[in-house]
Amino acid sequence: MKNKTLLIIGLVWPEPKSSAAGTRMLQLIALFQKKGFAIVFASAAQESDFSYDLKSINVVTKKIVLNSNSFNDFINELNPEIVLFDRFVIEEQFGWRVYENCPNALRILDTEDLHSLRLTRQNAVKKNIAFELSDLLASDIAKREIASVLRCDLSLIISEFEIKILVETFKIDPNLLHYLPLSYDFILENELLDFHQKKDFVFIGNFLHEPNWDAVKQLKEKIWPEIRNQLPDATMHIYGAYPSQKVLQLHNKKEKFIIHGRAKNANEVIVNAKILLAPMRFGAGLKGKLLEAMQAGTPSVTTNIGAEGIKGNYNWNGFVEDDFLAFISKAVLLYCEEAIWNESQKNGFEILKNRFKSDLFENLFLDRVCFLQSNLENHRNLNFMGRLLLHHTALSTKYMSRWIEEKNRL
Repeated sequence: MKNKTLLIIGLVWPEPKSSAAGTRMLQLIALFQKKGFAIVFASAAQESDFSYDLKSINVVTKKIVLNSNSFNDFINELNPEIVLFDRFVIEEQFGWRVYENCPNALRILDTEDLHSLRLTRQNAVKKNIAFELSDLLASDIAKREIASVLRCDLSLIISEFEIKILVETFKIDPNLLHYLPLSYDFILENELLDFHQKKDFVFIGNFLHEPNWDAVKQLKEKIWPEIRNQLPDATMHIYGAYPSQKVLQLHNKKEKFIIHGRAKNANEVIVNAKILLAPMRFGAGLKGKLLEAMQAGTPSVTTNIGAEGIKGNYNWNGFVEDDFLAFISKAVLLYCEEAIWNESQKNGFEILKNRFKSDLFENLFLDRVCFLQSNLENHRNLNFMGRLLLHHTALSTKYMSRWIEEKNRL
């Protein structure tokens, strides 16, 4: 009988109340538990006061150490059937050890988002130049990220747009990729507040994530002053985990630009807001705040980068505008016009029901995992470049890691 153990190696301990990444991790855990897997979550990061209590959902936790042979002993004893790497930097650090000690374990990479896409876009914004997909080909982060994708048996991608980039720009074999977005199942339409019960504008996002800090700066400097001129009774509420001093300094009660910091209940603050504003100038993956707004019955105004990977062929639950003058105009229109607001709310429900319900994806993913486990050798033989990279990267990373190990002993 096969050992039905999944080892997740986390970049951080999940914080679902701090970011969509934490929510995503808990969704993956629940998915594998439904299939009967015992789950061990290991990380070299420090736990915080906001880390989720994984033991409460029957997940075994293990603190591990970077560049240490103790991990080899740990994984040998555990002998997991599947190893899931939480982002490519974790695969870089631990992938070769998994490869050496558990060669028959299925290796899955959860990308979260394409880091290279986010960082290349960020660089373009800072330089005030237009982003081109071809810019990714010159990115050192992209080279590392794509190498990691190739070394793994399967990579989970949360955005269809990013699947397209990987296949068309980087020429990745689609058999190495699997589309598995965030899922949102609970829409209590009849229990939500209506147009007249909601008030004000909201933004929410983890401030350790650079796109969120940039979006708040755009709100403060370019967007909110104009909205406030037209809607003097409205308030802009800013929520987010880990606000730095530079974020807190933007607080201005007189301007009705309120920095609240971490939300005790993110869903509650989004539910009570009339509109969520998300002027994202760069980023990647799926923006959890926008999906949560749909779930809460709160229309939104965002940019094309904000809406990327979410709307598909459906109408947005509000407006998508890259030009900030149009962004401001649509935000005011949506705030004032009940019929447009109601229609936008319905659009959000349609997107969630047709594109993000878990039953659209769960069985397809689990079937894919089962198929790969049964055909692993053949699957790997068809990915020769991945095997080549795994061989050479394992050697180079291994000796660097061993050097650090020896250095730490001195």
